[in-house]
Amino acid sequence: MMRYKPTDITVLSGEKELRISWKDGHTSRYPFGGLRKNCPCVFCQGGHGEMGKPMDPAQFLIDTPERLKLNNLKPSGNYALHMFWSDGHSTGIYRYEYLRDGCPVDAGILAPATDADS
Repeated sequence: MMRYKPTDITVLSGEKELRISWKDGHTSRYPFGGLRKNCPCVFCQGGHGEMGKPMDPAQFLIDTPERLKLNNLKPSGNYALHMFWSDGHSTGIYRYEYLRDGCPVDAGILAPATDADS
């Protein structure tokens, strides 16, 4: 599905934001704090019984702590991103469906990115 295929993934370290442009033309914005709070790993989700919950876009309203950084980002196959955080956490594999369906721009939490934002 085009909706879940990224065409560009950009880490904006100064803005503490991850941007993903999708094949359907949409651009998602994800502040680091909200991404970290929405980590989909079993530990952060509260156990195996809690797995599979959708992303909570409201977490993107919380300011990113000044010390939180996205140290590294690697593709995991052709279906997800593996994120490595400055707090030492690195077990979250963020599926593209999870990211796109939880987009804070789509949810009305964040304004769309503009060319001036890049």
